[in-house]
Amino acid sequence: MPRTAKRLIGAFALVLTLAGGGGAWWAANRFLIPHVEISDVAAYQAQQGAQSAADTSDTVDGTVNGTSFTSDDAAVTISTHTSGSGADTLTYYVADVTLTDATALRSAFADNQFGENITARVSEIAEANDAVFAINGDYYGFRSDGIEIRNGVVFRDEGAREGLAFSTDGTVKVYDETGTTADELVADGVWNTMSFGPAIVEDGSTVDGIDDVEVDTNFGNHSIQGDQPRTAVGVIDANHLVFVVVDGRDTGYSRGASLEELAGIMEGLGAQTAYNLDGGGSSEMWFDGEVVNRPSNGGERATSDIFYIAG
Repeated sequence: MPRTAKRLIGAFALVLTLAGGGGAWWAANRFLIPHVEISDVAAYQAQQGAQSAADTSDTVDGTVNGTSFTSDDAAVTISTHTSGSGADTLTYYVADVTLTDATALRSAFADNQFGENITARVSEIAEANDAVFAINGDYYGFRSDGIEIRNGVVFRDEGAREGLAFSTDGTVKVYDETGTTADELVADGVWNTMSFGPAIVEDGSTVDGIDDVEVDTNFGNHSIQGDQPRTAVGVIDANHLVFVVVDGRDTGYSRGASLEELAGIMEGLGAQTAYNLDGGGSSEMWFDGEVVNRPSNGGERATSDIFYIAG
């Protein structure tokens, strides 16, 4: 039985237990049953004129923790950081990424499909796209809105929240999705967008009020407040990024971080802009065939998308 079908059966059984009656079908259809909009993303991107991941052939060598991994298009250094002790221990991982070519940071979808509730493990998506480094993305497939531009191609144009836009010139900016369109962004050189949030650092300082922000709270989605596992991206300068994954829900190893703490970590790394991505059990950093962190689910959680650098 395919892995997607197995995950669907298990999740559907859970919803039946929780929802009951007619509400069970609505919940399963909304949050669990895959709704495929594009069945072959690679072919779709090729039709739209985007470079496919298979076109890259650079190699990256090295070992995790303090060692740089270098290709023609990117250099990556991964380090582990721990502070506190006992129940207050906090552990997080930093990938410092310098790009020679901004388009070396790519995105990929689970099972090479686009739509709602299509998921696979980060490792599966990464290996299918010859990635050497990857993090979980914005879990676009949990919702039907937002602006989703991936590898220069528009997949969704339903502005709803504060997004993050990566351009081909190496610049990255926070923007209001409701004030523009995906086509306008592409025309301005946007290569990838993320639609989750909130922005946690702007102009080098922590954004006020982020500990009161809620993102897409609905059935099956928990509050993003409190000490949680986290994934975030920070921008130090053009073509210089930092990706942070904070582990959590693991007493004695890592309690997780608040959004304000996450912003503080980003400030300490020199980020002028930083943006929160999907966290909790989804938070994952992957490198060279292995999961770097310790996901809070006790193993990898299936998600809808990754951002990665090919090997």
